Amino acid sequence: MRSLAIACLTLFWASSAFAQAQLSVAMDRLGIGEMIEIMRVEGVDYAASLNDEMLDGQGGSLWIAQVDGIYDAARMGETVRASLATLSDEHLRTINVFYGSDVGRQVIALELAARRAVMDKDLETIAREAYVQAVAENDPKVVQLQQLEQSGDMIERNVTGALTANYRFFSGMVDGDAFAMSEDEIIAEAWAQEDEIREDTSEWLMGYLMLSYQPLENDAFEAYLTFAETPAGRALNGAVFDGFNTMYADISYALGRAVALNLIGDEL
Repeated sequence: MRSLAIACLTLFWASSAFAQAQLSVAMDRLGIGEMIEIMRVEGVDYAASLNDEMLDGQGGSLWIAQVDGIYDAARMGETVRASLATLSDEHLRTINVFYGSDVGRQVIALELAARRAVMDKDLETIAREAYVQAVAENDPKVVQLQQLEQSGDMIERNVTGALTANYRFFSGMVDGDAFAMSEDEIIAEAWAQEDEIREDTSEWLMGYLMLSYQPLENDAFEAYLTFAETPAGRALNGAVFDGFNTMYADISYALGRAVALNLIGDEL
């Protein structure tokens, strides 16, 4: 019995180590670290606008230190990793095979390059306009992009993430005693801009997708679409959105608390 228990324990640890290795490979092949660094830079820029708009530009060194702590790349990465860890071993293997292929590597490289590009507001505007023009010209790429968006419910997931982040931000401010609001009032305030957020998200996302995948040859894009609609592709899409939305929700709450702390400090 003792030998059987040891053998089972050894098998368990071997299986667990294999799963963790597969997860690490997926994180690398999906470019999660690079994407988080881009998002961290975006976040720091956003925090600077919060300082201007809500703290009258008086956050100073304390605000900078708070923001650096909130946008901690290692913690952000662990949040996304925890979500990807819910994927089955079979799905992880399928994901790693696809993103280890030439098409998969090209997809990630293009996505990262496009995300860096749209950090520039002028290039973001160009990307949005390019999609609108492609729709007007009946560009065949538009149908593919819409199919990709619909297969992953990308607009709706992005909108849900943005609304949740709004809610968490206001919750952080209330918990930080910046002002008093009931739960219903927080929800109403967070959801007040739903229509505007949905429109902006749709325009941004489709422009980003156009910028990302326009360079892909048709056969390569079709291969990507095929993968995205497999059980592994759908599971990955859900895990990635869940991970990043959780990450943004946590960050938004922390930002709300930090803003409240600075506002209260100014009053004192």
